[in-house]
Amino acid sequence: MASVERPLVPGEWIERISQMLGAFPEVHEHDAWIGMAWKVRSATIAHIFGGEDQLFRITFRAEPDEVAAFEHMGAPYFKASWGGNVVGLLVDDDTDWEELSELLTDSYCIQAPPTLAEQVPRPT
Repeated sequence: MASVERPLVPGEWIERISQMLGAFPEVHEHDAWIGMAWKVRSATIAHIFGGEDQLFRITFRAEPDEVAAFEHMGAPYFKASWGGNVVGLLVDDDTDWEELSELLTDSYCIQAPPTLAEQVPRPT
């Protein structure tokens, strides 16, 4: 049985996410097993990839109480089947990039050591 090709993530989306996360201390981008991922030190902040269903997803970390909310909201949000606090969002032409930026900021603050997370400006 032949495997289904996964679509490549549009370069402009990777660039946009890199600009969002690149503003934070010690973030590095790297090729993932599929798609692109961003880490702070050794902790993954976000991973964007194309699925065999030809849809694009980005996964990131959320606080425990938010995980349940993401799971119950349904599309375009979802809870990943791996990792207790890994949630995600389907990414397409209608994605709210401002909202995604806030979600990725939260993911960074969850994954980063406290001394780095404290350097991120947060809305009051």
